[in-house]
Parts: sequence; C-alpha cells; structure tokens
Amino acid sequence: MYRSGSCSEIGPKTFMEDEYICVDNLHEHLGTANGFPSPGAFYGVFDGHGGVGAASFARKNILNFIMEDLHFPDGVDRAIKNAFVKADNALADANNIDRSSGTTALTAIMLGRTMVIANAGDSRAVLGRRGRAIELSKDHKPNCTSEKLRIEKLGGVIYDGYLNGQLSVARALGDWHMKGAKGTKCPLSSEPEIQEVNLTEEDEFLIIGCDGLWDVMSSQYAVTVVRKALMMHNDPGKCSRELVCEALNRNTCDNLTVVVVCFSPDPPPRIEIPKSQKRRSISAEGLDLLKGVLNDV
Repeated sequence: MYRSGSCSEIGPKTFMEDEYICVDNLHEHLGTANGFPSPGAFYGVFDGHGGVGAASFARKNILNFIMEDLHFPDGVDRAIKNAFVKADNALADANNIDRSSGTTALTAIMLGRTMVIANAGDSRAVLGRRGRAIELSKDHKPNCTSEKLRIEKLGGVIYDGYLNGQLSVARALGDWHMKGAKGTKCPLSSEPEIQEVNLTEEDEFLIIGCDGLWDVMSSQYAVTVVRKALMMHNDPGKCSRELVCEALNRNTCDNLTVVVVCFSPDPPPRIEIPKSQKRRSISAEGLDLLKGVLNDV
C-alpha cells in the first residue's frame, strides 16, 4: 500500500507559487477499474515562477494527460513524456495564463511495485532505502554540465547561473516568452528525465520536494530525519512538516513544498547492529550508509 503526507508553506517569499498533488489510490481516484497494476498511486510537486498559473495548470491536468495517452499503461515512460509535452503545449495556447508563467514538474507514479519518477526542473525525488538516501532525479540547473552543453548547443547562454540571464532552471513547462515555435527544440526544455525503480523490501519511503527544501538540506539529512520520525510516530504528514520547519530554521529563501510517501503501513524497522560492533559510536543508519557506499565501490 501507499500512504502519504504533505506540507506546503509560503516561507519568506511574498507569493506562494508551489503546487502539489497526492493520490494514494489511483483506482479509487479514477473511479474505474483501469487495466493497470494495483496498488496504484500518483504524486507530484510543481514549483511555479512568473505567477502560479502554470504550476496550477500542471497540477490539475498532468495526471489526466498521462492516463489518456495511448501508451499508458504498457509504455509508461513514453506516456509521461508525451504528457509533459502536451501540458507544455497547452500552456502556450492558454489564454488565461501569462506566457511568462512557468513551472518545474516532478511526478512519481506507482504501479504495483514499479515506481517511475519524471523530472523537469530543480525539484528532487529521494528514496529512503534502509537509512540511505538514493537520489532518483537530477537538479536541472543551467550550470549543470550536461544541461550547459545542451543549452549552448541550442544557442542559449548562461549568465551568473541563469538561462539567457532570466531563469534559474534549465527545464520547465511554460515560459513561452523564452521558447520558439511549438515542436522546435530550444535551450529551455520541457522534456523530463525518467527514472524507473522496482521497489524492494529495503525501500521504505520517498521524499519529493521543491528546491526550497534542497537549497538548505542534503538528501541524506532529509532521509535521516524522516526515518527517525517515522520510527517515533509513523506519520508521513508530520514528517513533511518537520522537514519544512527545519528548512525554515535554516533560512531558506523560497516557498516550501514536501511530500513524503510511505510504502508500508508499518514504521521502518530498527537496523540491527552486530554485537561485536555495538560499542562503536557509528549510528545504525550511518553503518547502513557505509555498507552501501562500500558495495558501490
């Protein structure tokens, strides 16, 4: 089963431009017995800029665009990419949304034990795996090497970390004042990067959040906070609130939106430490992290 909790705060900014969506039961949400694996769930965070219009549009429509695509559910990756393009093009045609309004988009869809993360922008998805943080998305900043090469190849420039001196992200939906004709490639891309994961018993929860969180907090710290909190109260909503409060204490400069998704009704188990190592000062989570690092070498 999937269960989630969320927290969204305006933070120190004048306007709130974040949006999010949490659907713990897709079959119940859609009101139909669609032919896709059960359980199914869907989550997303959208960090708007130039107004909340684009972010609000993405929140309301992106799930429907995915479900309506001819490739869903057999070709989930293709369906998601098509949905992002459809949402981007719809923003170009929307008369009630300013062409300078844009949004990052990060979605997570669960079908059975398969989780597919799609990201366009600098929001982030982090998996908690027995205390270790596994990043499932890449922050699309203009100065990121791969994004910088793509931008410059398409004729874009980067000034002080801003795409064409205007935008602090390299991928986003909307922002049609910076894009050319629909269907043409441009430095500001709406194409998401896709990461698919087959969840195992070691995978305990997912954190997705806008950059207001990750600007002041590492992925590993966030996972450690959530795991410890879940062991105490097993409430993903409280976990989201704790991350937001910690980011505010660390003087984040942005809106804050966090969603925590748990993969089990039970809290994470304590990590057993071999008796010969119990007197050492390293924590259980730290020991598990060290094991993971050594296994990856």
